[in-house]
Amino acid sequence: MRHLVYLAVLLGCLLGTAPLELFLGTRVYARPRRLALTLLPVLVVFVGWDVYAIAAGHWTFDPRHITGVRLPGRLPLDEVLFFVVVPVCAILTLEAVRAVRGWTVGDEPAADLDGAPARTDRR
Repeated sequence: MRHLVYLAVLLGCLLGTAPLELFLGTRVYARPRRLALTLLPVLVVFVGWDVYAIAAGHWTFDPRHITGVRLPGRLPLDEVLFFVVVPVCAILTLEAVRAVRGWTVGDEPAADLDGAPARTDRR
C-alpha cells in the first residue's frame, strides 16, 4: 500500500477542494478549455524540468511511494498527476476566494449596477 501514498495525497487534495466547485460554483471544471490553457505551461515547464533533473541524476523518486508507472524520460506518472492536481486545486481555491469576496478579473460578463446583464449595443 505504500506505493499509493503519492496518489492518496493527490486524491486528498482533490477531495478537499471539490466542495469549492460544488457549493461555491467556481466553474473551474465547467471551463475545460480555460483550465487546459492554464495547465499547459505548468506541464511543459515542470515536466521538462523533472525529465532533465532525472536524466542528470539530480532528482529521484522513492519507489516505495509511487505506483511504479514510468513515462518517457523515466518520469513517474504520479509526478505528472501532481503537476495537474496541485494547480487545479490552487485554481479552485483562487476562484472560491474570488466568488466569496466578489473579486473580478475582467472576464466576467458585464453587468449594470443592479446586477442585470449590461446592454451590448452601446450608442
